[in-house]
Amino acid sequence: MSTVALGGDLGIETSTELKTRLAPLVDQPGQLTLDASEVSRIHTAAMQVLCAFVHARHQAGHRTAFDACTATFRDAARLLGVTQALGLDAPHDNLKSVENPA
Repeated sequence: MSTVALGGDLGIETSTELKTRLAPLVDQPGQLTLDASEVSRIHTAAMQVLCAFVHARHQAGHRTAFDACTATFRDAARLLGVTQALGLDAPHDNLKSVENPA
Protein backbone atom coordinates (compact mmCIF):
# COMPACT_ATOMS: atom_id res chain seq x y z
CA MET A 1 0.00 0.00 0.00
CA SER A 2 1.32 3.43 -0.97
CA THR A 3 0.41 6.81 0.46
CA VAL A 4 0.53 10.14 -1.36
CA ALA A 5 0.22 13.40 0.56
CA LEU A 6 -2.08 15.90 -1.14
CA GLY A 7 -0.57 18.92 0.63
CA GLY A 8 -2.30 21.92 2.10
CA ASP A 9 -3.29 24.07 -0.87
CA LEU A 10 -5.41 22.51 -3.62
CA GLY A 11 -6.52 25.76 -5.19
CA ILE A 12 -7.34 26.06 -8.88
CA GLU A 13 -3.79 27.14 -9.68
CA THR A 14 -2.47 23.79 -8.38
CA SER A 15 -4.91 21.55 -10.29
CA THR A 16 -2.63 20.93 -13.27
CA GLU A 17 0.27 20.02 -10.98
CA LEU A 18 -2.03 17.70 -9.00
CA LYS A 19 -3.13 15.96 -12.21
CA THR A 20 0.48 15.63 -13.37
CA ARG A 21 1.52 14.20 -10.00
CA LEU A 22 -1.33 11.67 -9.86
CA ALA A 23 -1.43 10.55 -13.52
CA PRO A 24 1.47 8.05 -13.25
CA LEU A 25 -0.30 6.40 -10.29
CA VAL A 26 -3.49 5.48 -12.16
CA ASP A 27 -2.15 2.04 -13.05
CA GLN A 28 -0.23 1.46 -9.82
CA PRO A 29 -1.44 -1.90 -8.51
CA GLY A 30 -2.86 -2.37 -5.05
CA GLN A 31 -4.47 0.17 -2.77
CA LEU A 32 -3.31 3.76 -2.94
CA THR A 33 -4.08 6.07 -0.04
CA LEU A 34 -4.35 9.82 -0.52
CA ASP A 35 -3.43 11.67 2.67
CA ALA A 36 -5.71 14.70 2.99
CA SER A 37 -4.56 15.62 6.51
CA GLU A 38 -3.04 18.95 5.45
CA VAL A 39 -5.74 20.21 3.06
CA SER A 40 -6.70 23.70 4.22
CA ARG A 41 -7.88 25.06 0.85
CA ILE A 42 -9.48 23.20 -2.04
CA HIS A 43 -11.09 24.36 -5.26
CA THR A 44 -13.68 22.58 -7.39
CA ALA A 45 -11.08 21.97 -10.11
CA ALA A 46 -8.89 19.98 -7.71
CA MET A 47 -11.91 17.99 -6.56
CA GLN A 48 -12.67 17.19 -10.22
CA VAL A 49 -9.11 15.95 -10.69
CA LEU A 50 -9.46 13.73 -7.62
CA CYS A 51 -12.82 12.34 -8.78
CA ALA A 52 -11.41 11.55 -12.24
CA PHE A 53 -8.34 9.92 -10.65
CA VAL A 54 -10.39 7.73 -8.29
CA HIS A 55 -12.70 6.77 -11.17
CA ALA A 56 -9.81 5.89 -13.50
CA ARG A 57 -8.19 3.74 -10.82
CA HIS A 58 -11.52 2.02 -10.15
CA GLN A 59 -11.92 1.30 -13.88
CA ALA A 60 -8.41 -0.20 -13.86
CA GLY A 61 -9.37 -2.44 -10.93
CA HIS A 62 -7.38 -0.57 -8.27
CA ARG A 63 -8.64 0.74 -4.95
CA THR A 64 -8.09 4.32 -3.80
CA ALA A 65 -8.77 5.55 -0.27
CA PHE A 66 -8.49 8.83 1.58
CA ASP A 67 -6.90 9.15 4.99
CA ALA A 68 -7.13 11.79 7.71
CA CYS A 69 -9.37 14.13 5.71
CA THR A 70 -9.59 17.62 7.13
CA ALA A 71 -12.96 19.24 7.76
CA THR A 72 -12.21 21.54 4.81
CA PHE A 73 -11.75 18.57 2.49
CA ARG A 74 -14.85 16.75 3.75
CA ASP A 75 -17.01 19.89 3.59
CA ALA A 76 -15.92 20.60 0.01
CA ALA A 77 -16.68 17.01 -1.03
CA ARG A 78 -20.08 17.18 0.67
CA LEU A 79 -20.98 20.57 -0.82
CA LEU A 80 -20.02 19.38 -4.30
CA GLY A 81 -21.88 16.09 -3.86
CA VAL A 82 -18.85 13.89 -4.50
CA THR A 83 -18.46 12.05 -1.19
CA GLN A 84 -19.71 8.81 -2.77
CA ALA A 85 -17.58 9.25 -5.90
CA LEU A 86 -14.51 9.63 -3.68
CA GLY A 87 -15.50 6.75 -1.44
CA LEU A 88 -15.79 8.94 1.65
CA ASP A 89 -18.14 8.16 4.50
CA ALA A 90 -21.15 10.44 4.22
CA PRO A 91 -21.75 12.36 7.45
CA HIS A 92 -25.15 12.06 9.07
CA ASP A 93 -25.39 15.84 9.37
CA ASN A 94 -25.50 16.43 5.62
CA LEU A 95 -27.48 19.62 6.15
CA LYS A 96 -24.65 21.26 8.09
CA SER A 97 -23.88 24.63 6.60
CA VAL A 98 -20.42 25.96 5.94
CA GLU A 99 -19.61 29.61 6.31
CA ASN A 100 -17.50 30.76 3.36
CA PRO A 101 -16.01 27.41 2.29
CA ALA A 102 -13.61 29.18 -0.05
